[in-house]
Amino acid sequence: MHRGGAPLIVSMPHVGTHIPADIADAMTPAARRVPDTDWHVDRLYGFAAGLGATAVAATHSRYVIDLNRPADDVPLYPDADNTGLCPLTTFDLEPIYLPGQEPDRDETARRIETFWRPYHDTLAAEIDRLRGRHGHVLLWDGHSIRSRVARFFDGRLPDFNLGDADGATADAGLARRAVEAAEAEDAYTAAYNSRFKGGCIVRRFGKPVRGVHALQLELSQATYMEEAPPFRFLPEPAARVSAAIERIVGAVLDGFEAA
Repeated sequence: MHRGGAPLIVSMPHVGTHIPADIADAMTPAARRVPDTDWHVDRLYGFAAGLGATAVAATHSRYVIDLNRPADDVPLYPDADNTGLCPLTTFDLEPIYLPGQEPDRDETARRIETFWRPYHDTLAAEIDRLRGRHGHVLLWDGHSIRSRVARFFDGRLPDFNLGDADGATADAGLARRAVEAAEAEDAYTAAYNSRFKGGCIVRRFGKPVRGVHALQLELSQATYMEEAPPFRFLPEPAARVSAAIERIVGAVLDGFEAA
């Protein structure tokens, strides 16, 4: 974690790739390659330190436990296909675990205490620290996904997918600034509260009436990387999309000053 002083926290819960040996031994070879990682997202948000932001990034793979799912594993999208707290299949519906090796209730509880709760406790502490200093804070949850995943959506995903749980997790004016800034990026397409409305993190922590505004950005990986193994980072398009994200985040922060 990098701790900053600005009223901005960048959370990256799916960038981790580490799988402890005892868990990896129970997984399939396909799962051990962690294909559904939010590849290179931490590099895209390299600008955050220059904004004085706090950055919190996962170290462990989402296959160990998904930090962006609620601890009770209630589906985020009741009418759609969901991956769970301890997912059992990849995005391409390949099994993550060898037969009979799936985590049971006790193992899931252990992973919640070992991996899920520390990440969420860190976010809660940083939100309290920065809200105490500024009176408000923006929690920006950064994600990415392949541009085409038939399991979750038809066709090609828009480039920028912003979500605030249908207006529940951020002030409407701040969200509008983010959407307008994304739509102003002519090189990219944008959507708001469409297929990706925001996961557990923005829904749990976003409390606009308390000055905590949370937005999720699900970014199409086609904008900055090769989407097939070895998932190569493409420096020039990545630099362009990183600059665009910085402008979008900056527009929201400017909204604090304008309020």
